[in-house]
Amino acid sequence: MFSKNNKPQNRIDSLIGLGTKVKGDVFFSGGLRVDGEITGNVVADQAKASTLVLSEHAKIDGEIRVTHLVVNGTVNGPIHASEYVELQSKAKVTGDVKYKTLEIQLGAIVEGKLMHLSEVSEKVVSLKLSGTDSK
Repeated sequence: MFSKNNKPQNRIDSLIGLGTKVKGDVFFSGGLRVDGEITGNVVADQAKASTLVLSEHAKIDGEIRVTHLVVNGTVNGPIHASEYVELQSKAKVTGDVKYKTLEIQLGAIVEGKLMHLSEVSEKVVSLKLSGTDSK
């Protein structure tokens, strides 16, 4: 089945359970739910839609790169979600969050910058003053 990046993965393919601790980077495709702890980066296959769900018990110390992200736990590191981020009421993020669409519930905490990903490539444009000098 082919899916577009703008549609979230509705199915959870993998689970890191409560009490499980992973040390090292985690690479996945499809859907991943984390109830345990990960010390390392969590990276989804960017060619396919992916969904990462972090429960209120989950903790990730590392960078997250996915298309869709739902957080109700703790993240210490930058987040790059190419489509959608939902920060639920018990979410605590320490790091910058890059997103296309963002939903934040009352009680969620972000200690970092929120940066919208625009579809237009970012270009620097020089502006020239007209012929008159306004000094």
